[in-house]
Amino acid sequence: MKSANRLVGIIFGAVYLVVGVLGFFVTMGVGFLATEGSLLLGVFEVNPLHNIVHLAVGAALLLGGLAGVMAARSVNGVVGAVYLVVGVVGFFIADTAANILALNTADHILHLGSALVLLGVSIAADKGRGAPDRGVA
Repeated sequence: MKSANRLVGIIFGAVYLVVGVLGFFVTMGVGFLATEGSLLLGVFEVNPLHNIVHLAVGAALLLGGLAGVMAARSVNGVVGAVYLVVGVVGFFIADTAANILALNTADHILHLGSALVLLGVSIAADKGRGAPDRGVA
């Protein structure tokens, strides 16, 4: 596979799918929208809604990566932008009723790191690849 966007989409997608599934093993008994969840891997706080979001994001990234360069680049960019917002906003809602994903500092850092990688590869890699050939004007 020669596309950075496809590779990143497939890898990140698979990781987020695994994280989403693993999250359900630690969130038994945690309320769906609980503002405080259980710890996944001893660090990341999750609740059932957060697990579902991980599954949805993982599926989108994986499907985008499998679909082709343009799809992967688009999905990586959109997910990266959303994670950038979630990463920043998370710091402000962490100890409030608005924290319906049970986010903690480790989550914010992971979301910001994911955002940087996804946005970076979406913006910088595979330029001109996957677009229809329109010929020379």
